[in-house]
Formats: sequence, C-alpha cells, structure tokens
Amino acid sequence: MIPLLVIPYADDFILFNLARYTTFRAGAACLTALMVALLFGGRIIRWLRGFQNGGQPIREDGPPSHLLTKKGTPTMGGVMILLALCLGVLLWADLRNGFIWAVLFVTLGYGALGFVDDWLKVTRRNSRGVPGRIKLAVQAGVGLIAALWMAALLPPGLDDNLAVPVFKEVLIPLSIAFPLVAMFVMMGASNAVNLTDGLDGLAIVPVMIAAAVFALIAYLVGNRIFADYLQLHGVPGAGELAVFCSALIGASLGFLWYNAPPAAVFMGDTGSLALGGALGAIAVATKHEIVLAIVGGLFVVETLSVIIQVFWFKRTGRRVFLMAPLHHHFEKKGWPEATIVIRFWIIAMILALVGLSTLKIR
Repeated sequence: MIPLLVIPYADDFILFNLARYTTFRAGAACLTALMVALLFGGRIIRWLRGFQNGGQPIREDGPPSHLLTKKGTPTMGGVMILLALCLGVLLWADLRNGFIWAVLFVTLGYGALGFVDDWLKVTRRNSRGVPGRIKLAVQAGVGLIAALWMAALLPPGLDDNLAVPVFKEVLIPLSIAFPLVAMFVMMGASNAVNLTDGLDGLAIVPVMIAAAVFALIAYLVGNRIFADYLQLHGVPGAGELAVFCSALIGASLGFLWYNAPPAAVFMGDTGSLALGGALGAIAVATKHEIVLAIVGGLFVVETLSVIIQVFWFKRTGRRVFLMAPLHHHFEKKGWPEATIVIRFWIIAMILALVGLSTLKIR
C-alpha cells in the first residue's frame, strides 16, 4: 500500500524514493510485523486465555512432563503471527503483484483451517479437531487453486516444469501434473511444520531460517541481473516475495518473544499450517520446490519419523522410535527440552546453508 501511495511523489520528495527498493521495503516490513506482534501480543494472549478455559489440551499419551509444564498454556497464537504478517505485507508490498496475493491466499486459507481445528480442540477439551480427511481435502483445494494461480503467473517454460537444483539446465516436464505437484509441495510443507511444532520455540526458529533463505532466493530470481549471473531460472515479479518473507521473519520474531521457554502461548495449527503453507507456496513461486526440502530438512525428518513409526507399527506391532515425531523420541530418552530445541535449531541452520550452496553450485 505505502509504495503505491508514495512512489508517484518520489521525484519531489527524495525519501519517498526509498519505497522503490525491495530491500528497503523488506526491512520495513520486518520491523512493522515485529512491532505489531510485540505491541498486540500481550492483548491477544489475554484474549486467547479468556475463552480457552484451560489452554491447549495436552495429549495423555505424550511425554509426562508436558502435563506439568505445558498444561494451561493457551494455543492459537498463530493469530498473532498472521495479524503481524498481513499488516507488514499489506503496508509495504507492491499490491499489484500477483505472487503476493497467491501466497497470502495459501497462508490465510491454511491459517483459517488451523483456526477451526484449534477452536474445536479448545471448546471440546480434547486433542481431536477437524477430521483428518476433511483437513486434507481443504488443504488440497486451497493448494490446487493457488497452484493454478501461480502457474498462470510464471513465465512460459517454467509454468509446467520442476527445476532441479545444481543442474542449471535441467527441468523436469510435468505438463498438466504441475499443479498437482505444486499442491502437494504446499500441503507437505504445511503438515511438516505442524508435526514439528511440539516444543517451545522448536518450529518457529526453523521457519524463520527457511524464510530468510527464501527471502534471498526470491530477491535473486526476481532480479534479472542476479538470476543471469548465478544461472538461476528468473521469475519476473518473484522478488516482491522477499518483502513477504521479511514480514514473516518479523512476525515470527515477535511471536518468539512470547513463545520462548516457558511459552506463554503456542502457535497451534492456526500458525503451523499457515507458516508451512506459506513456505511451500513461496518455493513454488520461486521454482525452488526441491530446495525447500533441503532448507526445511528438519521438517522433512520429523515427518518421516511419523511415517516410519506408523508404517512399522502396523506391520510388526513394534515401534522404531520411543515416540514420534522425532523430538518426542529424544524427550523419552531423557534429553532436556532446551537441549532438543537448540540442537534442532543448529541442524536447521546447517541445512539452510546447504540449501543456499545450491545457488552457486551449478
């Protein structure tokens, strides 16, 4: 909004000229989202606590310590993240850019689904929310619409192909299957972040790390000079997603202020489904879907631990892990929560650096 208002007067007021630069607007979006989260976070938490009557229901089959340390903590803190994110984006992004609206559609669509899921959990006082099949159907519908939307925005030659990192000329032709693959990328990222969100601060920091990586990727692929120099597949208009990613970082930092151990609020499905979906949508828009699996490798491992556990238990009646997702396995082994969280953050940072290296190794 602000760029549309001030850029026409940039020749008369030199400070307005800053709004032309993506880097400036990205920084401004980050700070705006951070300040919104910090200013309204306390009020949002009091509102959540007021109607939840006991906070997020804690699984009785989970680690016993959670019944002591996490009982009574309100959930649905994703409302705080989404409010700060949307204000940062709407104020500082170029609202004429189709990618911004497509990614916002996924983020808010998945966030609304998560909100309903959380609402049912806290009102019914159990850990069952929206039935799994309905949840997947809604995710698929939102993801497919967004995939078709972004395919129409992508340049010819990239609108139905899957880019392979490192190999600069390799594109996997998907034809009409591309929207389905893109849909699964968004659904997979959304559910992977959701599965990772089980300890204070565990999911939000890797989300920020991934968002920082994709802010850089979006800026590079959206800039023809940098894209040509690095031999990346250029996507005109994708650079504006750097503003979105920066707002996401700011909103996440503000949430972390309240989610730092011991957490005053959990993001819930409202936040985890939305943030994962946003990362998946940005990966599709920037043609770095496979790189997301590297940068978000921690989310992939957490998801695989659940798949392996369920598959093996159904076949043999025995468990591979003491408990899934993987972070609960280490809790059962006696690792302190802070140790698990920080070590997982370190792993997320290492994977982000590996993902970044694919930009240069061509």
